Amino acid sequence: MNYIIILAGGKGLRMGCDVPKQFLPIGGKPVLMRTIERFREYSEQLSIILVLPAEQHEYWRQLCKDYGFSVECQVTNGGPTRFHSIKNGLALIPDDAQGVVGVHDGVRPFPAIEVIDRCYATARSHATAVPVVPVIETLRHVLPQPQPSVTVPRSQYRLVQTPQMFDIQLHKRAYAQPYRDDFTDDASVVEALGHDITLVEGNRENIKITTPFDMVVAEAIVASQQ
Repeated sequence: MNYIIILAGGKGLRMGCDVPKQFLPIGGKPVLMRTIERFREYSEQLSIILVLPAEQHEYWRQLCKDYGFSVECQVTNGGPTRFHSIKNGLALIPDDAQGVVGVHDGVRPFPAIEVIDRCYATARSHATAVPVVPVIETLRHVLPQPQPSVTVPRSQYRLVQTPQMFDIQLHKRAYAQPYRDDFTDDASVVEALGHDITLVEGNRENIKITTPFDMVVAEAIVASQQ
């Protein structure tokens, strides 16, 4: 059985608006609905778990009615950190479950279907799969003052995306660890167990919508895909 945990805990602060960013419309439909639909498009059998702050559940239910959105999801509460939110999502998966679980940002509505498929296939064979894209701009490492900044070889770096996917039992063991501040994504939690991470090719359109500029880009992507 394969699962996807979709995290939607944003407050929209960097958007400068009162509506959480996952509920803002792009192409006439809320971001979060587009994200969920992309995974349902990938597979009708995929079990979708949606993690939302408790105070947003009713708003989400009303949005679903307003838009006639009927994709079935299990919904659970978000936690104080990303780590705790994912742990709440994992709790809905049976302890003896076999298969792959993915974790995806609710404000990344454009993962390519082939990337989703590549991640599940790689996680089945290697227990982990994290999509990445090359760095295309020059990077500089800012050193502590009074030292100067230095250019670093961008070919040695990658930008990390989601969905990040893992063997279910491995991921449950990883999230049984105590929380640490350096757990910035699922890969970092699994690495803390001493397990290697397998990188796969992502897609450049799979942006994370966090600023008004990202909304402009997202509208352009929707228009190009219609």
